[in-house]
Amino acid sequence: MIKKFIDKLLAKATPGGRKAAAAPFGKREEVPASAHGIDPRRVDQHAADVVHTLKNAGFEAYIVGGAVRDLLLGLKPKDFDVATSATPEQVRAEFRNARIIGRRFKLVHIHFGREIIEVATFRANHPQNDEEEDSNQSSRNESGRILRDNVYGSIEDDAVRRDFTCNALYYAIEDFSVRDYVGGYQDVQARTMRLIGDPETRYREDPVRMLRAVRLAAKLDFTIEPATAAPIPLLAPLLGEAAPARLFEEMRKLFLSGHAVASFERLEAHGLLGALL
Repeated sequence: MIKKFIDKLLAKATPGGRKAAAAPFGKREEVPASAHGIDPRRVDQHAADVVHTLKNAGFEAYIVGGAVRDLLLGLKPKDFDVATSATPEQVRAEFRNARIIGRRFKLVHIHFGREIIEVATFRANHPQNDEEEDSNQSSRNESGRILRDNVYGSIEDDAVRRDFTCNALYYAIEDFSVRDYVGGYQDVQARTMRLIGDPETRYREDPVRMLRAVRLAAKLDFTIEPATAAPIPLLAPLLGEAAPARLFEEMRKLFLSGHAVASFERLEAHGLLGALL
């Protein structure tokens, strides 16, 4: 049932309603601690406390994204993010040290001294046809870039709308398992960067994803799988629509994070260097 729903959702999100390339999306896989090998002591205590607080308040909550990926790879995560069924307002109500940030994409920052735990509500994909929304509040521009991103959904919705499979993994505090809805665990083991959904559509939603694909592949020594890599040279000019502040931040991460040579070579190989510079 879930797989049929997600296949339908992905087909609606692609240009002309065509079905996205087949992928192992929809069925939840639970990887037990005995299999994935993450040591719970390496999980940030403040992030764990945030998850426990939200769960005790009756919400779903997980550590999510790059931290889970890095823990699986034996790396030290730079930061820890939390995904939850609670809305930003409900999260803020549980923490005196929290504040809501953003408009296009509302998040909650919970402050523990100098450390910040970022909490995001489970999100769903936008309808492709903006007539389904308020006509004065279009969620996409003419090239397909997302302008607003505050449509909330279930954890299954949230997994499918994330960018790469390796970033769509959820760590459950209660039993230390890793929840996977998109084949991300297998891709981490294979060191593969794979976009979730139709690659062209996902890059049009957010052109900076092309830079993220190259940057993460360089950082992690991953291979970008062919379908994910193929549209990049053709869509590289879309970087001209990205906010300068976001491009600057990606440039900083590309060249000042210890993998500058690999980043430069991959930018050139995928046709992004000229568009970026």
